[in-house]
Amino acid sequence: MKLDFEKMGGLIPAIVQDENTSKVLMLGYMNEEAFNLTKTTERVTFYSRSRQTLWTKGETSGNFLKLVSMRVDCDNDTLLVKAIPAGPVCHTGADTCFGERNVEEILFLKYLQDFIEQRRQEMPEGSYTTSLFLKGVNRMAQKVGEEAVETVIEATNGTEEGFIYEASDLIYHLIVLLTSKGLRMEDLVRELKRRHK
Repeated sequence: MKLDFEKMGGLIPAIVQDENTSKVLMLGYMNEEAFNLTKTTERVTFYSRSRQTLWTKGETSGNFLKLVSMRVDCDNDTLLVKAIPAGPVCHTGADTCFGERNVEEILFLKYLQDFIEQRRQEMPEGSYTTSLFLKGVNRMAQKVGEEAVETVIEATNGTEEGFIYEASDLIYHLIVLLTSKGLRMEDLVRELKRRHK
């Protein structure tokens, strides 16, 4: 990664994006020392133009930015920093420095599948998910079928609340079945994207 620190007098802009939600969290500036420190500590560090010193985001609040990756732009003078925030990023207490909430509800499905995968690996006693994995793929597939029928019944003769409840059960059991087959929701997304015209 070759960076042109000279173009802006030793500094480069660093755009910080949440690895999980893809929300832009903040913009800071790095000099070469801040860049190297970020790489070695895996905590995003900037150069303060007003105080003329290095500062690690979160050193006062504890809301550090854990480095995931850094990419340089086509002109070699700007960084895209992907990180996982430990809390609100803005000094005002807001999630981002742009006043946005740092959530993306649909991404909970990815979290849920990661959690189900962890259950499959650890198989804790007393867990409903563990019991499904222990019963095998036939039972998991049967549960998907049962939940699909219940979802259809609620859609045609039930309430909106009941429909959402049953559809949620269907999605959960489908994710369990996918996980048992070594597949992920992302595999379904790729197939849907392939079909989309």
